[in-house]
Amino acid sequence: MGQHVLPGNPPVAITLRRSGRARRISLRVSGVDGRVTLTLPKNVPDQEGLAFVEEKSGWLRKQLDRHPDIETVGLGADLPIEGQTLRVLKGRGKRIIRDNEGIYVPGPENTVAARLQGWLKVQARERLVRASDHYAALLGRNYTRITLRDTRSRWGSCTHQGGLMYSWRLILAPPQVLEYVAAHEVAHLVEMNHSARFWSTVENIFPDYDEPRRWLRENGAALHRFRFETTPHD
Repeated sequence: MGQHVLPGNPPVAITLRRSGRARRISLRVSGVDGRVTLTLPKNVPDQEGLAFVEEKSGWLRKQLDRHPDIETVGLGADLPIEGQTLRVLKGRGKRIIRDNEGIYVPGPENTVAARLQGWLKVQARERLVRASDHYAALLGRNYTRITLRDTRSRWGSCTHQGGLMYSWRLILAPPQVLEYVAAHEVAHLVEMNHSARFWSTVENIFPDYDEPRRWLRENGAALHRFRFETTPHD
């Protein structure tokens, strides 16, 4: 994978990936969060792919215009953290600090998004480990590891080997939503399906799951609109 920028107003971040199975250059705009991916066959030079992007720039910007809600995180942005909307503000010292007024991120402005994303991942891991430990103990089961990713198609998963995967963006949702996803995935340690027995297991360890499940269904996609990538200024 590589990162490139299509100049213009605004500049567009392009993720370049290579695929041994690709037979032609393709340009895709995610319907979830508007991320742009340029896929190249193995032997096609980067410059040929970027020339393709330039040629399709009109089409690309029209596609991006369909995603007006995408927000680039930086100073002054409003960001939900554990369901509470906070303003990203300039911080002092070395640590990121959160209070009821905002979240204070120190350092140069062009590092704010990356530092904040790293901090959010740490918070997400702490809460997801704690929740997973709790629900696994209730079931008398053990998991093997926890992995955090920025998945767009699912909020969590459980492997047959007992590995749990979660989206770190769950830290943006209300705490009960994160708890529900942890209970849901831990329940797969008992039932690797979505049968009635599975949902009974979820209910045994997290009885009131209907509301957070509904919240995620209705509001989860909006958590992907926040972008933490920084793009260079012209």
